[in-house]
Amino acid sequence: MTVDLLLGLQWGDEGKGKIVDVLTSKYDIIARFQGGPNAGHTLEFDGIKHVLRTIPSGIFHEKSVNIIGNGVVIDPVVFVKELEGLEKFNIDIVSRLFISRKAHLILPTHRLLDAASEASKGKAKIGSTLKGIGPTYMDKTGRNGIRVGDIELVDFKERYRALADKHQSMIDFYNVDLEYDLAELETEFFTAIEELKKLTFIDSEEYLNKAMKEGKTILAEGAQGSLLDIDFGTYPFVTSSNTTAAGACTGLGIAPNKVKDVFGIFKAYTTRVGSGPFPTELFDEDGATMARVGNEFGSVTGRARRCGWLDLVALKYAVQVNGVTALYMMKGDVLSGFDTLKICTAYEYKGKQTDYLPYNIEPENVTPVFVEKKGWAADLTGMTTYDQLPAELKEYIEFIERELEVPIKVVSVGPDRTQTIMK
Repeated sequence: MTVDLLLGLQWGDEGKGKIVDVLTSKYDIIARFQGGPNAGHTLEFDGIKHVLRTIPSGIFHEKSVNIIGNGVVIDPVVFVKELEGLEKFNIDIVSRLFISRKAHLILPTHRLLDAASEASKGKAKIGSTLKGIGPTYMDKTGRNGIRVGDIELVDFKERYRALADKHQSMIDFYNVDLEYDLAELETEFFTAIEELKKLTFIDSEEYLNKAMKEGKTILAEGAQGSLLDIDFGTYPFVTSSNTTAAGACTGLGIAPNKVKDVFGIFKAYTTRVGSGPFPTELFDEDGATMARVGNEFGSVTGRARRCGWLDLVALKYAVQVNGVTALYMMKGDVLSGFDTLKICTAYEYKGKQTDYLPYNIEPENVTPVFVEKKGWAADLTGMTTYDQLPAELKEYIEFIERELEVPIKVVSVGPDRTQTIMK
């Protein structure tokens, strides 16, 4: 059998959690392959809103096994709180949630390092979520990290102490005003480690490859978005992992020739959290309306998202880098009520027009080129079939399909799992 991938195609917050939840019934295994607790996947059903940070979005389905892959970084304290939030649903966590031994651990000092580093940058801040993600991946690539499998070793606490002491000296080097009680943070950390030990640790690459041989269906779930990829995103305003399709191979231990379908998720408009270039960003009433109607606030950080028109230049780039085979359009309902919609189809880049994403898209280099489309006023949230959608929305969808040369298979018209139209 093969593996299907589900990825965000913009700067994150596209609605991946909802779609994984919708798709889970078709898969035996849901596997998260990168990122950490800076990602918030929001699911909404039965009138209840759920935000998952590290746990795969298939956890609410009884028949699915959920795997946290080796490419993920785990904060034990945040993770245990996430588990506690699931207690009321009587989910058999032990039999349905497995963790790769090769996944790296976020230590309390990683979070402190993150805060010290960001504070030292002043106006040059990159907009870190301060969850310790970057420093943890730095330790991973620097071959200093501590992994989940190390918890099972007799010298785990000695390994922890050596790395934490190294971090302490690095924090002091930044010479910023940072108040913290490390002893208190470490007590909380080691309490969470004891809870983590109650779960099942696996050699995930062996588990997944065996599952494929047995004919199991697998959906790999990404976090953040393609434009935040450490290699292909708007560097340096990116995350610390590979959020694109290639990250699923390195983050789970599956071969590239085992990947079948790549489902790319995007919003009908564009949003971004934190710092970084954003060519189609709006600073007017239209942008404020998108933010208000779309409830554009980070599910983990609570930070307001910047809003703008759909950017097809960036979206085409993400489709190309990921090899997307099907598109899922989210939040079409948010655009209801706009008389005119704009779509960016090209950039004016250093005096010339280009339809591909150039090296630098800072405002001084890039001016978006728009086409206009007629808007619609209909309330989409109660619609259940594609035929019910207004003609203007269908034209909007079909224009995007022609430009990207990939079909849009799903149109989301609301946050609930039932508000999902299969095209």
